Amino acid sequence: MSTMRLRKVAFVGTGIMGAAIAAHLMDAGYDLTVYNRTKEKAQSLLDRGAKWAASPKEAAESADVVFTMVGYPKDVEEVYLASDGLLATTQKGAWMVDLTTSSPQLARDIHGYAEVSDKHAVDCPVTGGEEGAIAGTLTLMLGCTQKEAEPLMPLLSTFSSKVLFFDEAGAGQVAKLCNQISLASCMVGYAEALALAKQTGLDQNKVRELVLGGTGASAAMERLAPLSLDGDFAPRFKSEHLLKDLSLATFEADELELNLPGTTTARNLFDLLCQVGGGSLGSQGVSLLYEDEATCTAAGLDWSKLDEQDGD
Repeated sequence: MSTMRLRKVAFVGTGIMGAAIAAHLMDAGYDLTVYNRTKEKAQSLLDRGAKWAASPKEAAESADVVFTMVGYPKDVEEVYLASDGLLATTQKGAWMVDLTTSSPQLARDIHGYAEVSDKHAVDCPVTGGEEGAIAGTLTLMLGCTQKEAEPLMPLLSTFSSKVLFFDEAGAGQVAKLCNQISLASCMVGYAEALALAKQTGLDQNKVRELVLGGTGASAAMERLAPLSLDGDFAPRFKSEHLLKDLSLATFEADELELNLPGTTTARNLFDLLCQVGGGSLGSQGVSLLYEDEATCTAAGLDWSKLDEQDGD
């Protein structure tokens, strides 16, 4: 299917980031059909002229390209591999691009199933968060070669500022997990640095300024630490989603018999945060684990949930 014919686009999963990405595709003139479990989350796109589909099947049946951005690997599996899923219902020659952070092996499986059906499926997780999605400046990690992705580039360029090719199916997912490992370690690092500063009576903002001026600096310290210091734990990226990503990373490492103690520690901390009710908080909520009970309670955490789980 030539690049010129890739005009009809379906988008499955119009959450905060998905809706912003889909809007860029509409701005570029693509004919868009959308599906989301909750129709209200697609309303802004429908108001602009996108077509509504009652199911992923209906969205994808006549599409040249189908983008998916759903929550978890189980959702990806359902959308693609169900009897009425995308692999079964897309037309010959169609492209399927999964923007979800998901399982590398699942991405490899979907790619293989698509190719034997004369269709194309590529893993393309993204980084840049809600801000990057809205600005159209996401970084994309594709599990294919640059040559293979050529037909998709006009579409991908509408919502990205950097595209990296990792040459093989599933490799884009592995690259994203590498990113999340580094991110989580940086977040734990800033949370612990600020906790020590507070407990010893130092000005946390001055300590942050110090760290940002040296090799201990990170995007997490720069962009997310101020939110923690302001008590702003609204989700830019939910803690439960980072926990999912770290769980995928540790599973992948276990399969390779690779020990990643830092990743395991970060995963355990985010797991604890989610267990006490912080799953829907932004990932900067990890800093609450170093705060007093009153601060945690004000942010919505409930430590008694640990006792309830111990009693199950």
